Amino acid sequence: MLLDELRALTLLEGLTDDQLQALVDAGEVVEFEAGEILWVAGAPSENWMISLEGRIDMVRVSGGEESVVGMLEVPGRWAGGFGAWDDNAVYLATGRSATPGRLLRIPSAALRALLAEMPLVSHLTEGLFHTARNIEAVARQRDALVTLGRLSAGLAHEINNPAAAATRAVDSLAGELTDLLASLGRLAQGEVSADQFSVLDSLRRELEPSTGVREPLAVADREEALSAWLNSHGVVRDWVVAPPLVAAGADVSWCERVAAVLDGRSLEPGLEWVASTLSVAALLGEVKESTRRVSELVGAVKSYSQLDRASIQRVEVTEGIESTLIMLGHKLRDGITVARDYAPGVPRVEAYAGELNQVWTNLIDNAVDAMGGAGTLRISTRVEGDAAVVRIGDTGPGMPPEVAARAFEAFYTTKDVGKGTGLGLDIARRIVVERHGGAITIDSHPGETVIAVRIPLRQPNP
Repeated sequence: MLLDELRALTLLEGLTDDQLQALVDAGEVVEFEAGEILWVAGAPSENWMISLEGRIDMVRVSGGEESVVGMLEVPGRWAGGFGAWDDNAVYLATGRSATPGRLLRIPSAALRALLAEMPLVSHLTEGLFHTARNIEAVARQRDALVTLGRLSAGLAHEINNPAAAATRAVDSLAGELTDLLASLGRLAQGEVSADQFSVLDSLRRELEPSTGVREPLAVADREEALSAWLNSHGVVRDWVVAPPLVAAGADVSWCERVAAVLDGRSLEPGLEWVASTLSVAALLGEVKESTRRVSELVGAVKSYSQLDRASIQRVEVTEGIESTLIMLGHKLRDGITVARDYAPGVPRVEAYAGELNQVWTNLIDNAVDAMGGAGTLRISTRVEGDAAVVRIGDTGPGMPPEVAARAFEAFYTTKDVGKGTGLGLDIARRIVVERHGGAITIDSHPGETVIAVRIPLRQPNP
C-alpha cells in the first residue's frame, strides 16, 4: 500500500498519517519503463518527484555533450519541487529513467501547502535552498576560474621557455648563415679543388655534437688549446671558430689533419665554414627541440581537456595523470619530487576522461599545497579486483582524524581565507562516486597522506 511505502521512507520521517495521506491525495504514482524522459531541464519545476522504485538518471547537456550529474537510485531520493519556494524555479537537469520503476509525482503547490502547516520548517528550508544554491554557484564558479587561471599561467610559462629558445635560435641562424656563405666565397677565391673540399667535408662529417654532460672547466681548457693552435696558424677569429669545433669534438689533432689538406690561405675560411655548418646544425637542433616541446605541451592540453573525444571512452589512466602533471608543471619544480610507481598491465577503464583529469588536478594540487612546495609526491597505479586504483600521496604534515573525516564535505577547508573554496575534494568525490560508481578514501597520519581513487574497469549497464 502506498501509504505504507511512504511511511518507511527516511525522507518523510516525522510526518503524521494525515500529512502523508495529503501527499498521496495531492499526487499520483507514475510508472515508467527504461529510457523514458520524466521531466526536462529548463522547464518550470512544477512537480516534486519522490523515487519509489527503479533508477532515474539526472542528465545535463554541456558543450553539446550529455553528462549524468546525479541519480535517484534508491527509494526516497527526490528531485524537483523547487517551485514550492521559487515561482521561477526550473528543473536543473533532465530526468531519464535508466530502469523500469515508479515515482510519486506531487505538485510543487501541494508541497508548499504542506510546508505552510509548519511555518518555521518552511522558512528555514526556503532560506537554506536559496542560500545553498547561491553559495554553491558562486563558489564553484570561483573555484573553476581560479583553477583555470592557475593552469593558464602555468601553461603560458611552460610554452614561453621553448618559444623564446626557438626565437633566439632563429635570430642567430641569420648571422651563422651569413658567415657560412662568406666562408664558402673565400674558399672559392682560394681556388680550393673539388678533391680538397671533398676531404674537408669528410673531416667535417667525423665531428658530432656531444650528447653527454660536459665539464665546463674541461671545455674551457680544450677551447684555449684550440685557440692557441688557430692563432699560431693565422686564424684571426679564433674566438668564433674554436667553440663550435670543440662542442662537436674537434681537437688539435683534427685541425692538423685539416691543415694537411688546405694550404695557409684556405685554412682559415675552411675552418670557419666547418664551424658555421656546425653552428647552423646546433641551432636547427634547438629549434627542433623547442618546437617539439611546444607541440608536446599542446598535445598535453588536448589530452587533458579531452575536447576532441567522446564523453565516455576507454581511458589510459596513466596518460591522464601524466597530462595533468605537465599542466601543473609550474608547481612541481624546486622542492617537489615526483615518484611514479605505475604497475604494468593496468587496463584501460571506461570513464569520462576530462572529469577524471579534473580529479587528478584537484588531488595533485592539494597534495602540493599540503607540502608547502617541498616534499615528495607519490603516484601509483594498480589493478585490484575489477577496478583500477590510483593512489596519490604526499609527505606533508598529515590531517588530524577530525579533519580527514570531513575532508569530502562541500565548502569544508582548512586553508586560509581566500586560498580555497572547500570544493576540490567534494568535486573529486562526486566525479568518482556518483559519475563512475567508484570510491575515494583518505589515509592520513603525520608525515604522509594518501588518497586512493578506485575506478571500475567497466561502467555498469544502465
